[in-house]
Amino acid sequence: MDNKRLKLAELEQRILAPGFWNDPDEARRVQKERGAIQEVVNSWENCAAILEDAELLQEMAEEEGDTDTEREVAVTLAKLDDRVTAFETECLFSGDLDENNALLTIHAGAGGTEAQDWVDILLRMYLRWAEVRGFDADILDILPGDEAGTKSVTILVQGRNAYGFLRSEMGIHRLVRISPFDAGGRRHTSFASVFVIPEVDDSIDVQIDEKELRVDTYRSSGSGGQHVNKTDSAIRITHLPTNIVVQCQNERSQHRNKDTAMKMLKARLYEREKELQAAKQQQDFHDDKKEIAWGSQIRSYVLQPYRLVKDHRTGHEVGNVDSVLDGHLDPFIKSYLLWRHKESLRV
Repeated sequence: MDNKRLKLAELEQRILAPGFWNDPDEARRVQKERGAIQEVVNSWENCAAILEDAELLQEMAEEEGDTDTEREVAVTLAKLDDRVTAFETECLFSGDLDENNALLTIHAGAGGTEAQDWVDILLRMYLRWAEVRGFDADILDILPGDEAGTKSVTILVQGRNAYGFLRSEMGIHRLVRISPFDAGGRRHTSFASVFVIPEVDDSIDVQIDEKELRVDTYRSSGSGGQHVNKTDSAIRITHLPTNIVVQCQNERSQHRNKDTAMKMLKARLYEREKELQAAKQQQDFHDDKKEIAWGSQIRSYVLQPYRLVKDHRTGHEVGNVDSVLDGHLDPFIKSYLLWRHKESLRV
């Protein structure tokens, strides 16, 4: 925490220096960094103050035999423990864009209708996680399954450190259960891939040549009202040099869908450049990305013949599958961040 206070003081000196606003983009970046560090310092100091008050109350309660106050202190300390745990998790963030919003895409893999239904389950899980954390989540693009479920879906999760949290989810997710689509009641295994990139803002310079883009319009699918379904408001943009494709259909306006799709493309191109740079250092951002099938999963969700969710990178396990699928992912996220930190120390 002393390091953060020193950094905060350094940034405040830069803000007060003459000519600070000569470079508006850099000035905004410095102010944003200062605000983030100030929030961390304030949170830590607030926790320290609560702990000090609780210790004084506990001493007084013990001296006076006040059991009601002791119970109150216990509740306060339990809440404080949750806050400190969340604070410790955020301190594990190491990426430049961890504090950004996140674009999360789920694709159905091996398993047909089963896999498409699995995408729906994962979508609900991430929407519930965002809701519990107080983040906003909007579906930007969705491709329904042929019979049931969803073939692919992209959501924008908006909240501080959304990308830092959700980057732990990138990879193959495997489901084992008795299929509701199998009249014989047999056990099936399904796969879905989760891909996560940070939303980048205008302060990050990504050059895009309009001549290298193919822009297609099409009619939106799924729910969304009469206007959305009956006009060609959806946008698909293909970046020809890289063959990266992004699409958006959640807005009524074709113009707004295009703006959102361009932001998605910018994020994809930025992440691709980071990938190429990291590959030179043998730390490729996508070195764990594999085929969406057997043997490549990062996490397994087993509903039959036993009930267990296990992360294969960290070894973290939870027996309450329903709780995990209802969005309680934080233990897995923290375990991943700790694992990633330890792995980085070995490099």
